[in-house]
Amino acid sequence: MAKTLFITGASSGIGAATAKAAASAGWNVGLFARSEDKLNELAKEIGSQALALPGDAMNFDAQKKAIEQLREHTGSIDAAFANAGRGSKAAGVESGDPEDWDGMIDLNIKGALYTAHAVMPDLKKNKGQFLVTGSAAGRRHIKGSIYGATKWFIHGFAGNLAEEMSEWGGRCMVVAPGMVDTPFFDSAKPDKLHAEDVAEAVVYALNAPERATIREVFMMPTN
Repeated sequence: MAKTLFITGASSGIGAATAKAAASAGWNVGLFARSEDKLNELAKEIGSQALALPGDAMNFDAQKKAIEQLREHTGSIDAAFANAGRGSKAAGVESGDPEDWDGMIDLNIKGALYTAHAVMPDLKKNKGQFLVTGSAAGRRHIKGSIYGATKWFIHGFAGNLAEEMSEWGGRCMVVAPGMVDTPFFDSAKPDKLHAEDVAEAVVYALNAPERATIREVFMMPTN
């Protein structure tokens, strides 16, 4: 029986690439994001292994409902990838926009917490995996970066959750890429990492034998 992966931020970039890669590796995928049209297109491209689940990652009830729908559709959920996130509109603390910070923190931090809380009963039942998108910005200090600070939280949270999940045989991994050529940036970055590179790292962790817990994959563009 095929295993099932729930993905937030699945409509584009790393999320969409991971959905395709996981499906190619034999996984069923639940695609969660706000863009219903993009999700439907992606689900159609992947085929019967995919289920589109439109919703806002900043809404706990929406995530919980989507996870319930996915469980009913596939029978079980074996892994979740909390990938939804965004940057800030203005860099730095002095020049930043506190209202913009609210939305970014709600998505980058609380969105990931909501995913973990909602899916944990399924993962505990199946000795499953929780994966989350961190960043190179969460491993080093960047002048005034509030976005980077949200990723520092994610790295700390992932490590703490890994310890909690290890008590019942679960695994937790944070993938930490440097600059990736995705819609996250306003202009194309073709010489940097590609979303498919990050997706391969996620699938590597998903398919690791039970004896191996991949705690972090840190990757940087060669250029």
